[in-house]
Amino acid sequence: MHAPIEAPSPWVVRWAEIDRRDPVLDVACGAGRHARWLAAQGREVVAVDRAPQQIPGVRFVQADLEGGSPWPFAAERFGTIVVTNYLYRPLLPVLAGALAPDGVLIYETFMAGNERFGRPSNPEYLLRPGELLEAFGHLAVLAFEQGRFAAPRPAMLQRLCARQRALV
Repeated sequence: MHAPIEAPSPWVVRWAEIDRRDPVLDVACGAGRHARWLAAQGREVVAVDRAPQQIPGVRFVQADLEGGSPWPFAAERFGTIVVTNYLYRPLLPVLAGALAPDGVLIYETFMAGNERFGRPSNPEYLLRPGELLEAFGHLAVLAFEQGRFAAPRPAMLQRLCARQRALV
């Protein structure tokens, strides 16, 4: 078992400044490391997770995104959506649809091969090579990385930053 990581992901930090359009949605926020950091940057943040959280300066929505409940943000669009260390494939098209025109998606999670380093090791929670590009290729991809990363702990990851195309 790994100790919890408190610092925000360098990938999120790098790309969160590309566009300061609010609100920001932190999906499957866990203890809220990204939501807290984004709020400290002066951003309007909405965080969602199935476990209740209290994150100062953040609007929290408790929802089980995998439990068959409807998407709790059907009427909302987000300037930025952040997803880290979370994969639920049926949610991928919903996330793209929740981006405002010109909105930015920042995604980072585990991929196949991570089982060598520990959890997650179940293929259901590991991206296939290039899977984020497949899922979000209709967006304007600004950056994509995949492979072995050493920090904050050894892992196989995919990282994507993409922008929703503006409505014409």
